[in-house]
Amino acid sequence: MTPVRFAARTLLGYTFVRGGYAALRDPGESAEAVRPLVERVSNQFPSVPKDPATVVRATAAVQILAGTALAFGRAPRLSALLLAGSLVPAGGILPHKSADASPETKARQRAEFEKNLAVLGGLVLAAVDTQGRPSLSWRARRAAKDARKATEHAAKSARKSTEHAAKSARKSTEHAAKVAREKLPV
Repeated sequence: MTPVRFAARTLLGYTFVRGGYAALRDPGESAEAVRPLVERVSNQFPSVPKDPATVVRATAAVQILAGTALAFGRAPRLSALLLAGSLVPAGGILPHKSADASPETKARQRAEFEKNLAVLGGLVLAAVDTQGRPSLSWRARRAAKDARKATEHAAKSARKSTEHAAKSARKSTEHAAKVAREKLPV
């Protein structure tokens, strides 16, 4: 791993570990922020917990685990995807709308929302980073191309072998016929 990748992943992972730890210790403020989302989703999907604090704690645990994995370079693409997905229930991607908020509160919420959008951009980059190695889709296309070439080569070799065998059989038949003609009395 290059030093730049190491630093970027460590910084990005640390942000989520720190935030996840804080939310795990005190889910109160985050739980209130995601309450409308949790209520809406839990009404449509009964398996989703109705308690916003439970959702915040579960999201915090995912952020701590995936953030640590990202920071240490373990399954970085999967970790980045999990962290990107954890931004929604954590309330980071959804802008907060409060009609009675002061201009300072609205400005702070807008700055937080924009920061989270920037973090999401970094996570998307981390999720698609192949570290200079070909992606799985490229490798699959390359394997298919190589298999197609190998099949074509095998078919060409089989045709040549068949042609050679047919030619040899014709020559052998002609030779046998010639020998038979010479030995038979006329």
